[in-house]
Amino acid sequence: MIGGIFPVFHKEIGSIYTFESEPPGVKCEGFDLRAFRWTQVMIFAIEEINKDHTLLPNITLGYRILNSCASPTNTLRAALTLASGQEENNSTLLCSPAISALIAESGSSQSLAVAGIFGPFQVPVVSYFSTCACLSNRVKYPTFFRTIPSDYFQAKALAALVKRFGWQWIGTIQSDNDYGRNGILAFTEEVKKLGICIAFVGTVLRTYTVDKILNVVEMIKQSTVKVILAFVPEGDIYPLMKEVVKQNITGIQWIGSEAWITATRPSTPEIYQAFGGALGFVMQKMAIPTLKPFLTNINPNTDLSAAFVRTFWEIMVGCKPDLHSENTGTDVANDMCKGNETLLYSQDAFFNVTQLRVSYNVYKAVYAIAHALHELVFCQPAGGEAVRQCLNISEIQSKQVTAQLQRVRFQNKFGDLVFFDENGNPPASYDIINWQLRDGQVRHVTLGNFASSANGDYKLSIREEEIVWRTGKLVPSSVCSIVCPVGTRKAQIKGKPLCCFDCIPCADGTIANSTGAADCTPCPQEYWSSDRKDECIPKSVEYLTYHEPMGIAITAVSLLGALLSLATVMVFVQYRKTPVIKASNSELSCFLLFSLFLCFLCPLTFIGRPTVWTCMLRHTAFGVTFALCISCVLGKTIVVVTAFKATIPGNKVAGRFGPAQQRLIVCSCTLIQIVICILWLKLNPPFPDMDFRYSNRKIVLECNTGSEAAFYAVLGYIGILAIICLGLAFLARKLPDNYNEAKFITFSMLIFCAVWITFIPAYVSSPGKFTAAVETFAILSSAFGLLMCIFAPKCYIILIKPEKNTKKHVMAKKIQQQNVTS
Repeated sequence: MIGGIFPVFHKEIGSIYTFESEPPGVKCEGFDLRAFRWTQVMIFAIEEINKDHTLLPNITLGYRILNSCASPTNTLRAALTLASGQEENNSTLLCSPAISALIAESGSSQSLAVAGIFGPFQVPVVSYFSTCACLSNRVKYPTFFRTIPSDYFQAKALAALVKRFGWQWIGTIQSDNDYGRNGILAFTEEVKKLGICIAFVGTVLRTYTVDKILNVVEMIKQSTVKVILAFVPEGDIYPLMKEVVKQNITGIQWIGSEAWITATRPSTPEIYQAFGGALGFVMQKMAIPTLKPFLTNINPNTDLSAAFVRTFWEIMVGCKPDLHSENTGTDVANDMCKGNETLLYSQDAFFNVTQLRVSYNVYKAVYAIAHALHELVFCQPAGGEAVRQCLNISEIQSKQVTAQLQRVRFQNKFGDLVFFDENGNPPASYDIINWQLRDGQVRHVTLGNFASSANGDYKLSIREEEIVWRTGKLVPSSVCSIVCPVGTRKAQIKGKPLCCFDCIPCADGTIANSTGAADCTPCPQEYWSSDRKDECIPKSVEYLTYHEPMGIAITAVSLLGALLSLATVMVFVQYRKTPVIKASNSELSCFLLFSLFLCFLCPLTFIGRPTVWTCMLRHTAFGVTFALCISCVLGKTIVVVTAFKATIPGNKVAGRFGPAQQRLIVCSCTLIQIVICILWLKLNPPFPDMDFRYSNRKIVLECNTGSEAAFYAVLGYIGILAIICLGLAFLARKLPDNYNEAKFITFSMLIFCAVWITFIPAYVSSPGKFTAAVETFAILSSAFGLLMCIFAPKCYIILIKPEKNTKKHVMAKKIQQQNVTS
């Protein structure tokens, strides 16, 4: 005996219990043709097995089918009735045999109730339409099997579909039961892995009031989503569908679960107005040609006790069957059938057996139980030659049927392999359904499939070009925020899902060269971001060049100073025998002019792209030439001072400070600087470097001093020579010569020291190429100060006032001083 529970009526009529009398029986309404066909498929399969001589030969399978009213409570009541062998209503059988297995139920909540009760008693339950992944829990439901894939796989399929079309912002509708809640939970877990967000979760149920349905409709209207998944059974979503159509809510792409996407009741042109183009997954369809004659032969006059047939007949034929035992012939005579009605030529979708899905699951469930019973009774699979019972059918226990169902594996006459995995689930495979309107009728068009691949993964195949979209020919878009363009990044909006974000422009120096970037990528140090922040472009290179105004000015001034130095040398050579030249120590003057000539050329090494050689040359040449220059000035200062001392009677200092000593001072002072520079170049020489500190968009090419200590040692040594020279010149500033050279040396040293004292802070604070410009300015200023202060007066006398270029004029003040003394 096989039991069956089906929701032939999909709604229970509520009753008020007064507790004053025996409660009335359960009453239901809303006859479901789809569920009624499931019952007929079960009967058809059992009769087909009973006629098969290879499957359970000489054994007749019986069945008992009860209605659940789509209610967990009524389902449990029916299941206990079948398990105990007692009918709810009066029956001619005083004690019906208990069932070996139960085929139930369509709703997951109903199956949960039955599986939870039957599990401890080891009674197998095979569902044909319950998909909740929670039923795969073998600890809670050890005897539950099903011929429809679990929602675990359907959730993967739905997530793959959403990902395929790039939908990031999804609304969901769930039924207020285990099927809906667990289905949406599984779907949410899958889409979270893909970065897809759930905008809202609406809840519906067939017993909900209109106000609750309207709340869900308002939620849909207020949301910005364009794609909604409804994980709801047919009976629960139908009230919502009618309200959506009534309020003319269009432009939404609906995705349906297998529970309603191919249901007949909502598949009408009226509902299509809002739900046209809906997509969903269903079990693969199958055609059972021999089923149609069985269905068309249904007739209440054939079997007066056949359950639900009378109601079915009234719906299909439009009249009540003439059951003589029940009618007296007076009332509703006009609605009575004449007896010649037939279903053979009916074109109703009920008789279409070419696209069976849930019905085929019922068919497989019956055959799975039959094969399990066959292997128990005959100890071998069906189809064997020698058929001999190894177990008395009366000795079969339900736990044996459960164990055998777990191991059953056979190929049915349609070529499908039927088996259950360790959790009682069949192999997962779905067809993709699209709602299309053809010839005024809603058609469920198959456009692809979702099935496991050879490596264990799942593959989605779909013919996109054949899809009819509710919004037109283009794939609808559903995003909370538009994808961020290049040059911007996502910025999460507080309190909103990850899919809702603002697009923030990348900061300077960072880029986003792809749309939808989560973060901006920093550019390499030598690059900077473009204005659009979509690519890194090389930074402009900056250094002091000969072509810019500053470089031209420095070059011109430098060459002018060098030419003036050469011109002065020529004047000194031309007038070397004149008193002014003789009085100014011509040898030291020529050395000084030569060093000034080199000093004026030093700034040229600061212009142009820095190289290893120019970096080493610019600092060392500057240090050595200025050391030579100041050494010459020091020599001239000592000569002036010793000359003054020589005028004092008995002082012989001047005789001991002749040309040889002068050369020695110049060479020794210069040699010390050369030694410092050699050590600098040997230990840590200057080198070309790139400075990124002063500008984000520019690379400043400069010469790194290498050793700051060595650089300031060179400057410090020049400063020491200058201070000594200034001190000696200051002491000799009142010499009694008409032409007092010590005064000019004092002025030149004051200028020199002032320039280089202000140079240090200016050098440190100057950015980029202006650092080199400051140094060249200091070099040229100090060099011009020496040239002008020391040599301009002499050239003025020689060239402009030649009458003063006489020994008498030069010695005039000296003679005058001597007369005053005497």
